[in-house]
Amino acid sequence: MQSNDPVNASISVSQLNRRVKDLIEQGIARLWVEGEISNWSRPASGHIYFSLKDDSAQVSCAWFRQRQRGPAVGFKNGDRVLAFGRVSIYETRGNYQFIVEQMEPAGEGVLKRRFDALKKKLEDEGLFDSGRKRDLPALPERIGVITSPSGAAIRDILSVLERRFPAVPVLIYPAAVQGDAAPGELLDALQTAVRRDECDVLIMTRGGGSLEDLWAFNDEQLARAIADCPLPVISAVGHEIDFTIADFVADVRAPTPSGAAEIVVPDQSEWLHRIAVFASRIARVGQRAIEDRAQQLDWLGRRLAASSPIATLQRSISTLSQLRTRLATAARNAISGASHNIALLARALNSVSPLATLDRGYAIVKHESSGRVLVDAADVEPGEDIRAQLSRGQLLATVKKVITDE
Repeated sequence: MQSNDPVNASISVSQLNRRVKDLIEQGIARLWVEGEISNWSRPASGHIYFSLKDDSAQVSCAWFRQRQRGPAVGFKNGDRVLAFGRVSIYETRGNYQFIVEQMEPAGEGVLKRRFDALKKKLEDEGLFDSGRKRDLPALPERIGVITSPSGAAIRDILSVLERRFPAVPVLIYPAAVQGDAAPGELLDALQTAVRRDECDVLIMTRGGGSLEDLWAFNDEQLARAIADCPLPVISAVGHEIDFTIADFVADVRAPTPSGAAEIVVPDQSEWLHRIAVFASRIARVGQRAIEDRAQQLDWLGRRLAASSPIATLQRSISTLSQLRTRLATAARNAISGASHNIALLARALNSVSPLATLDRGYAIVKHESSGRVLVDAADVEPGEDIRAQLSRGQLLATVKKVITDE
């Protein structure tokens, strides 16, 4: 039974706001809200405050910095957006507000307009022209891949390369492929590949995602660097239906990461077949040469028999026998050499597979917090977390002790 004593029955303003907050947050699940941005503000803290409105109402919104990802700064007053989040109350003032966890353009949206504007700009400058695109090497000596070393894209590429032509080595230039830092890291990786000049073709790739997920590959500076790259570049970003600015400026666009691997090397079975065909041709040419010599010598023998030059005939017969022996030996050696080369090539193809290194027990070890590949034990401290990429799966471990090669 409630007390009629106002002193004992009362609660503080803070308690009231806390109860209202609990009721609202428990009673309304996370949801999407569509509206038009107004009163957009981004103070030094990095948090974003704005209002979402429609024709008859508006709600205050807060988008905290740690929740922001992608090109959040691209939004502005007047943009229609879809915001996902939860309803809450700012207890200090008792203000009802919507806490945004994710936001994207509604309809065509800002990102689509920015994409179309940059595409038109670069197209007008001629960066998409087919005449400026470079041809891919028929058989690259080394392939460079610019991507996340832990993503599915690199696994797909290595798997296809192992099946098609495992003798070609692969170098990975690691870079983030999503988020605010991704455009800069992709650009740095591309410039590193050009500066080192270790490869004769590059693949820039990542798996599929939304327009926001793939936005790093729509960066203007990165697009211009791809266009200016002296090495041929294959862009393999997302799925077949996904298109980025990188696809248009690259020398070749592949529909998927696996598709890029199919394009960049020939099929080893086709090459082995060609070698076998060449060996067969050599054998046929040798046999024809023997037959032609035999006919010629038979003709000469008939002429000699008509004039009875016995000594000359005997020498010719001896020469014929020697030529037959030499030609037969040469043909057999040619066929044997071709067969030997085929066997060597087959063993080489199977021995230098990029995945074979991992299958032999090696691993790619990275610093867990920074994602950097570790090549020196001195770069990590005891107690820090590391991640080891094995042939199948990964290990997350904590360093107990560092032993350097001193």
